[in-house]
Amino acid sequence: MTSRYRPVSRKVIAMTDLSKTGHTGAPGGEAGSGNPLPWARRVADRVHGRRRGGTTRPCGRRGAARLRRERQPGDAAVLRAVHRAAADLRGRLHADGRTGTRRGGLLRLRPGGAGPDPGLSAATLALFSYTLLLVGVDAYVGVATSNVIERYADVGSPWWAWALISLGVIAFLGHRDIELSAKVLGAVLVLEFLLLLVMDVGIVGHGGAHGLTAEPVSPSIVGTGSLGLGVMFAFFGFTGFEATAVFRHEAKDPDVTVPRATYVAILVIGAFYSFTVWAIVVGSGVGAVVGAAQADPEGLVLTLTRSYVGSVWADAMQLLLITSQFACVLAFHNVVTRYQFALSRAGALPASLSVAHPRHRAPSASSAVAPAVAFVTTLVVASLGLDPIGDLYAWFSGAATPGIVLLMAATSLAVVGFFRRATGGSRCGGRSWPRPSPSSAWPAWSA
Repeated sequence: MTSRYRPVSRKVIAMTDLSKTGHTGAPGGEAGSGNPLPWARRVADRVHGRRRGGTTRPCGRRGAARLRRERQPGDAAVLRAVHRAAADLRGRLHADGRTGTRRGGLLRLRPGGAGPDPGLSAATLALFSYTLLLVGVDAYVGVATSNVIERYADVGSPWWAWALISLGVIAFLGHRDIELSAKVLGAVLVLEFLLLLVMDVGIVGHGGAHGLTAEPVSPSIVGTGSLGLGVMFAFFGFTGFEATAVFRHEAKDPDVTVPRATYVAILVIGAFYSFTVWAIVVGSGVGAVVGAAQADPEGLVLTLTRSYVGSVWADAMQLLLITSQFACVLAFHNVVTRYQFALSRAGALPASLSVAHPRHRAPSASSAVAPAVAFVTTLVVASLGLDPIGDLYAWFSGAATPGIVLLMAATSLAVVGFFRRATGGSRCGGRSWPRPSPSSAWPAWSA
């Protein structure tokens, strides 16, 4: 069957480097900026063994063998591990550089490694997944806002009214320059981070419910309970870290800021979430945390904050729960609009969605469509009398997470496919494309 989409060349790859295609309405202030991520690639090259001018240092097995001869077996083992990680990272970054600086996040690698049709399929999956997250989390914002107003003002209000108001504010912010959204997201993120950190320090300072213990992070607990559900929510916690590349053409000095933002996001999210979850388990008690979470899933963190820090901090955290969820909706909206913009440039969506604001350089037409879809969905759910948390938030977020994981897995496999097809690729140890490492295999296995 012949595809109804027009062919996508490697030069275009459907994922829109609009500054290189001559599209004057392209979002962002960068035009023809060259290959992406040079800073990150230079670091990976240096660790992996490449040097400027085509010469190489001993790397991988050769480097490890040399260290063993020099009686440094520990350093040899470390070099082997670092080499494998650098080979995988270097493969991803150089594949990204070969296919150009294009919008669309993870999708940029897919067409070059798997052909244009899989790339468009991945784009559709990304758009669908992030739209589900946009609608589901916005419903949570409506419910949380309604509950807070009822608690502190003793006034009942429908959740869907606040959800629609939230969408209106998001539509306004999405229509403006991306820096305005970034300032809002940054302020909310810092406040939420500080409040959670205060809770963590309070729990550690009081010694938890039954003393501090490393049992929550013991390898023996792996496989207990609902492992699949836990893995799904772990991936859900990292959802969106790859979206830093989507905003390349709207970022200042993207060759530096985009890779650094990606690395910082992964490291900070992983470290801070791990510490906070450990503190929650210790604060509730290792044997009692499951029962406490089942009894009060929405108020567990607030209860711990009130017990270990005080009611003032708990009230502030409840207010920030609304703003943090609003920030999530705004972030998902920004990603959805950029994917719509990219698909429109590829010819898969109406051309009107690729219209950018002449002054703000934001995808203004797409920024109007995404909230409209969420607006209609919210009204339908409200008119049917469905539960906004159990029937909308839980199902939509649960359905979106496997889609995001599948995109990560497809990207990992597309990198390998790209290097197998490429000629004249960078080599180290006689290989022209990176062998799959555990970091590549994990998303594929999970999907």
